[in-house]
Amino acid sequence: MRGKCRKLSLPRRLVADLMHASARVPFVSLIRPLNVQGIIEARAQAAHPPGWAAIFVKAFALVARDEPVLRTLYVKWPWPALYELPRSVGMVAIARDVDGEDGVLFERISAPDAMTLADIDASIRRAKTAPLKDIPSFRKTLCVARLPLPLRRLAWAIGMNFGRQRANFCGSFGVTSVAAYGPGELHALSPGPFVLSYGVIKPDQTVDVVLRWDHLICDAALIAKALTRLEQVLNNEISAELRAILPQTEPRPVLSVVKRP
Repeated sequence: MRGKCRKLSLPRRLVADLMHASARVPFVSLIRPLNVQGIIEARAQAAHPPGWAAIFVKAFALVARDEPVLRTLYVKWPWPALYELPRSVGMVAIARDVDGEDGVLFERISAPDAMTLADIDASIRRAKTAPLKDIPSFRKTLCVARLPLPLRRLAWAIGMNFGRQRANFCGSFGVTSVAAYGPGELHALSPGPFVLSYGVIKPDQTVDVVLRWDHLICDAALIAKALTRLEQVLNNEISAELRAILPQTEPRPVLSVVKRP
C-alpha cells in the first residue's frame, strides 16, 4: 500500500531521542497503593493547595535526602560506576504545544526538598504557561532536538554517561502522571534512574503509585521501603506544611467602633 512519508516533527524527534536513551536502562517496576488520607484533608484546608505533581516531587526528594541511593546514577564513562549526587534533581513531565503539535517537555527542579511546596508548584505552573523560550530546561532540550541526528546522539551519549552531565540532562528522578485524563497505570520510560507516576485518588483515599528504577542501582527491597517512607512523608511532613498555609476561609477582623460623646 502506498502511503505518505512525513518528516519527524520536533516533539517526535525528542521522544525518539528519549526512547533511544532509555532503551538500555534495565527498568523494574513496583506498584503500591498509598494511603493519602492525611494529605487529602490538609490539602482541602489550604488556601491555595499545590498540585499533586509538586507534592510528589517534594515528598520523593525528602525520602531521597535520607536515602542516598535514591539520588544515585549509573554512569559508564570513563568506566562503569555509581555516581551519588549531593542533592536531588527532579524532572517533571509537562504537556506543551511545540510548533503547533502536542509534545512533552521536562521542567528541571533542583533540590526540591529545600524548597517550599508553593515554590515548587509555582515553577510547575509557570512551565505549563510561560513561553517555551523562557524556561531554561525547555530551551536546552529543544536546542538539542533541533540538531542533526549524529550530533543529537553524541550530545545524549555525553549527557547519559558522565555523572555530572547526566544529572543536568536527566535529573535524579522524574515525576509524570495522566491522572488528569482519568484512571490508569502509567509505566513510563526515562533515561533517568527513577521514575514515579501516580493515578487518580480513589474513594478509599488511596492512590496507586508506580515507581520504576534502574536495577543496576538498587534492588526491590530498598524500593519497597522507599514507598513505605513516601507514604509516611506525604501524611506527615507534607501534610504539616500544607496545614501551615492559611485556611480557605478566615474570619474577617472585627473593627471596634468607638462612639464619641
